[in-house]
Amino acid sequence: MADKITGGCFCKAVHYEADGLASPVGYCHCETCRRTHSAPFIATALTPHDGFRWTKGEDVVASIESSPGKHRYFCPKCGSHMVAILPAEQRTILRVSSLDDGLPTKPVVHIWQSDKADWFDLDEAAALPRLPEGVPK
Repeated sequence: MADKITGGCFCKAVHYEADGLASPVGYCHCETCRRTHSAPFIATALTPHDGFRWTKGEDVVASIESSPGKHRYFCPKCGSHMVAILPAEQRTILRVSSLDDGLPTKPVVHIWQSDKADWFDLDEAAALPRLPEGVPK
């Protein structure tokens, strides 16, 4: 069995544990991920479906069916998205930014490039200045 990983929401009302990752980490650019996270892409990975469990806040965690059969789970207090579950496919997609201890591996792929934000360009983003903190004045 893989090493157990834990994570949760920003306000700490909801927490989970999972039996490691079951796929490489990738950046998803699909429109639904972009809209539900208000970001140009989100880091995701599969986790063993039967190895995922809520350890705190299962009674408060909320979900939305973002597409037929796909349920996205988030904290209704702070809005953090943590996982998407496709029960019929026995698939659990973890939002790896919600992990407590960071990633066990680095992302290796960008997925759903066909759906990416038209204003986001990977090459341009790589060339932008990198500031240690804050927003430029």
